[in-house]
Amino acid sequence: MKIFKCLATMALAAILLAGPGQATAAEKILKIGVFSADMGILDPHRSATTANLPIMDSIFNGLVRWRPGSVDLETIEPDLAERWEASADGRVWTFFLRKGVQFHHGFGEMTAEDVVFSLKKAANKETSIWHTGYTAFEKVEAVDPYTVRISLSNNVPSMLALVLNFHGGMVLSKKAVEKYGDDFRLNPVGTGPFAFKEYIPKQKTILVAHPQYFRGKPKLDSVVYHFVPVDQAREMAFLKGELDMIEGVKQEWWVEKMKKEKNVIVDALPPGELTMVHFNMTKKPLEDIRVRRALAHAINRKEFRETYGMSITGDAVSVIGPGYLGFTDKVAQYEFNVEKAKALLKEAGFPNGFNLGEFVTSPIYLNSAELLQGQLKKIGVTFEIKMVDHPTMHKMIRQDLNALVPYGAARFPIADEMMTQFFHSNSIVGTPTGITNFSHYGKVIPGVDDLLDQARVEPNVEKQKALWVKAQQKILDDVPAYPLRITYVLFLRKATIDLGYDLKSNMTLHYQITEKTDLK
Repeated sequence: MKIFKCLATMALAAILLAGPGQATAAEKILKIGVFSADMGILDPHRSATTANLPIMDSIFNGLVRWRPGSVDLETIEPDLAERWEASADGRVWTFFLRKGVQFHHGFGEMTAEDVVFSLKKAANKETSIWHTGYTAFEKVEAVDPYTVRISLSNNVPSMLALVLNFHGGMVLSKKAVEKYGDDFRLNPVGTGPFAFKEYIPKQKTILVAHPQYFRGKPKLDSVVYHFVPVDQAREMAFLKGELDMIEGVKQEWWVEKMKKEKNVIVDALPPGELTMVHFNMTKKPLEDIRVRRALAHAINRKEFRETYGMSITGDAVSVIGPGYLGFTDKVAQYEFNVEKAKALLKEAGFPNGFNLGEFVTSPIYLNSAELLQGQLKKIGVTFEIKMVDHPTMHKMIRQDLNALVPYGAARFPIADEMMTQFFHSNSIVGTPTGITNFSHYGKVIPGVDDLLDQARVEPNVEKQKALWVKAQQKILDDVPAYPLRITYVLFLRKATIDLGYDLKSNMTLHYQITEKTDLK
């Protein structure tokens, strides 16, 4: 305990004593505490680090954007493009750019040349970790300085999702990338409301207002992201007024504690991380639908929420979360009913239950494993837990060692990505194209490949959503997996902060800072 307090004190001291970026009386400086020891790189096409997402969100724009405070793909609005048009077959998209948009640090006006360069960079596996999302980009061309045309080789689940202000959709300054080369990763140049100023390794990153921002000069003078991996240190700094916003601790007791503080707002935001338990149907008797349905009826999902806290979790209804494009709650529900579970097992020929052997897990999933163990034991289904480190667990569950695989994930909020990765037969673990289909759905029993494949190329959004609804309904009827809980991202802010938008959901995994964000 003394060592922990010492670390927290040292981390707090680092926040208080870090030199550059201290405020003058007239400046408005927003100080944010990030749950990370360091930042990483700020090239959005090459970075997947959680701590980087909110920083890059303030630096870069896309052709289109989520409405601030929302991740609803049906309310996408213009960003660097003023408007756009699509051909009837959804294969050709034309974007008409804003004129006069200025890059940071004197790199000049953003034009179609920068957009074409950025999208080609995002589609290149040598320069982008998101390149697989752009394989359908047949041609990206500048029709004139303010018009970009994108031609697709085939339809995609959501074309606008690929040009959003997120990951590969972010537009970079071509001149800056050519000037800095690989060093662009720590010299990012975009068109957003805040420009990169300074990065101090393992301490902080400083952004300053971009006075030429096309939506207007930001109300804040600068934003400072402090890297504080110790929960107690972030809390101490926040309560002392040295931080204005922090990432919270996902525990109910901590939320209740913070709610008692004056002038403090706690935000638990969707879409969150969906945890499911996958039934490996290559392990007998899990190929029997009566057995899988019995397991579903034996699981008390409320207990899975209570372990984290009811205020920071949500009900998991389908195999994608609420807020995802294509979500439906019109799916089979297996109410908690131990007697019904026992009856199904008896019908399947297992009146006394059965043993599923060894269950490999890591400290991160130990709580879920123990809950499953205790709940299923009531119907005679048992297994033995074996603890390993987290990387080893990931390797072993992809080798079919577990009959049951609890797994939490958050994906881009569109039905295709979540369902394809977990339920398409191409994603079955152990295969050349394997991702996270732990149940072997689509091979042991017929799956939803046809519905997902059709939806992926369907140009009509309403027809596309209908196909995704059918896929969710079939999956929950077949029960290759069972949703357990949604865990929200938890943030804390001072009540004196005006975000400048209505906060409903979030994909940056921290508060989104815009030109309208203000310190009152």
